[in-house]
Amino acid sequence: MARLTLPDCFDPSGERFGIPTFPWCMAPDGYATRRQLRLLGLRPGGQQVAAQVLRPRRRRDEPLTAYLYRIDAARPVRPMTPGRARALAAAMAARRTCPECRTDVGYCVPRSLGMCGACAHAADLTT
Repeated sequence: MARLTLPDCFDPSGERFGIPTFPWCMAPDGYATRRQLRLLGLRPGGQQVAAQVLRPRRRRDEPLTAYLYRIDAARPVRPMTPGRARALAAAMAARRTCPECRTDVGYCVPRSLGMCGACAHAADLTT
């Protein structure tokens, strides 16, 4: 795929890309990304991607892409139930627990180290 320029990213009819496409920060009102929907207390709710925005890159052929959903078809975010809250708390506790010393270190253990900072430092000293 050839490098896109900013004018190439404007395809409101969807002829070139299959869905309406707009340059970065130029999407019309009524569309939002997943994060923007979440800030509004909404979720896509099973709808298909309605449009996209593209931003050309300088050093890569493929552009940055953000998919857009229609705000009027979005649904409210599901409320947090006690069971979901417990499951989320258990998952976060597992991410904070060091597999070496089995303590809750208060932060998510880096996957690159596989252990907390104290255990990684101790392992470096012994090798």
